[in-house]
Amino acid sequence: MSQEDDEKYPASAISSWSGFVYQGKIALYHSLKLIQDGDLDFELQLDSSDDFAIYKNEKLHTAHQVKAKISKYRSGYTKALEQSTLIEHDKIKGTARYFHVSVPLDETGDYRGTNGETVKFYRYGDNYHCGLGEIEGLTKELIKKLCEKQSITVSDNLINFNYCLLSEKISSKAIHNHKLNQVDGISEDKAAYDGRIKARNILTELLTENPYQNRDYYAVELKARLQTHLEERLDQMLPTMSDATYERARLLSEHIRKTHINELKTLCQMMKPSERFQDVQKNDIRRYTKLIQAISMEPIFNHLPHYLDSENRFYVPTALDVDESEECEFDMIREMKNNGDLLRLLFEYNHLIASKAEASFTFNTKFTNSDDFDNKQTTENVESNITKSLCISVITKDDAEERLNDKTTH
Repeated sequence: MSQEDDEKYPASAISSWSGFVYQGKIALYHSLKLIQDGDLDFELQLDSSDDFAIYKNEKLHTAHQVKAKISKYRSGYTKALEQSTLIEHDKIKGTARYFHVSVPLDETGDYRGTNGETVKFYRYGDNYHCGLGEIEGLTKELIKKLCEKQSITVSDNLINFNYCLLSEKISSKAIHNHKLNQVDGISEDKAAYDGRIKARNILTELLTENPYQNRDYYAVELKARLQTHLEERLDQMLPTMSDATYERARLLSEHIRKTHINELKTLCQMMKPSERFQDVQKNDIRRYTKLIQAISMEPIFNHLPHYLDSENRFYVPTALDVDESEECEFDMIREMKNNGDLLRLLFEYNHLIASKAEASFTFNTKFTNSDDFDNKQTTENVESNITKSLCISVITKDDAEERLNDKTTH
């Protein structure tokens, strides 16, 4: 595609991951609000004509610019407000334009640009702002109303499940646009311009999915919780983050976002290998992500996030919080005896980096292959030194860095 063709499309913000996080959530809320009001004949466009836009009958209906945490004063947004008034691409004279902010401002009256076009501050109930931590509750309330309108019996689980699915749909569209650009060679701007989501598809997704039918509810929920934790952490820490720290967090978030549900369950199991995967607690997520941020080497985001030493052995970060090595050993062996999935994983990944441990330690599991489980004959062979069994190493962050540094030295 020629440069001339690229210039036909509005500049895209697909590459700006941090901007997408907030504007994607706002775009979902606005779309559901339109559906709740009875409008099913629109298409949602992300990162093209504006941060997001609503199209009807192939024409731009409303343009929306989204700004997170720039200033509490309206004057801090003057440049962005003026940009919102521009007449360019599909934005013509008289196009309805809205401005979304995440913090309360000193003035939220309509902005009139130098060309006479007007930009309105978007209203959320009685407020003209909505923070990253507030938008989820407002969106879930809309989901609840839409389900009740369709006579669907709702529960907190059902509402949360649908919120997770719809959020993933928005994220997946942006990733798909990015793939069209990176893999298929379609310009980033064209991918965003043409890659729209139909209102009826959003409603269909909402009404037909059931958390107890064709997906693992807990894995879907966990995916959303991992994403939320990373998004909120970045939202809070962005002003003090180095570029390298920000990039690592962005890559981890994108990796989780793209991970298939079945692979995600593997990640969750290895995050806390001393317990059966059902639900991972917030503290586990916090410990896991902080460890990845703290390790000085860059992780390899392929299947499980991991590191390789000079002999190509896998080192996997975990949320293990070890007070007593004997207790950790007991819990893991007990879980391995009853959990074939975990046993098979540990035969591939047997160097585990603990989130917290006083010292590194290694223990013999007495398992010789991933199908042993509680095989008495195998155990007797191991104890007689007839067969070599699996040993698990639980390693402190400092010891892991020393081993991985050896690879750099070599």
